[in-house]
Amino acid sequence: MRRCAVPRVKRVLVTGMSGTGKSTLLTALAARGYWTVDTDYGDYFETIDGESTWIEARIDELLSIDDPRGVLFVQGTTGNQVVFYPRFDHIVLLSAPAELIVERLRTRTTNSYGRRPADVAAILENLADVEPLLRASATLEVVTTVPVEMVVDAVLNHVS
Repeated sequence: MRRCAVPRVKRVLVTGMSGTGKSTLLTALAARGYWTVDTDYGDYFETIDGESTWIEARIDELLSIDDPRGVLFVQGTTGNQVVFYPRFDHIVLLSAPAELIVERLRTRTTNSYGRRPADVAAILENLADVEPLLRASATLEVVTTVPVEMVVDAVLNHVS
């Protein structure tokens, strides 16, 4: 008698700079019935010496869950996310032009981060220094100058 293997959950990291649309993408994916976790909330990260890092035990626990929904989308950009890259099947980088990021941060209502000049300066510095590192590890980059439904479709096409 042959046993059928239980399909393992695909794990997808959605990463990128503040203002690129990570939370918006997760909301749209959740609306379509996908399992999403935004690690900006729920005690998944801590700030050490001014740098946001994932709490490794919490992320390890999250990535250890085998869920029948089949795909887990995890959103986050932290200093230690690279430690978990081998645990993800796909790493999706969301990016956008600097001027669009600044405008999104200035007008968003769901999060106050990015409204202070110091926040904007840090984000623009990360855009220059950190985003190229994220790009080098990404299995897909989506430039979020298109409607969110097109971003969702591009991500789903990539992970299927």
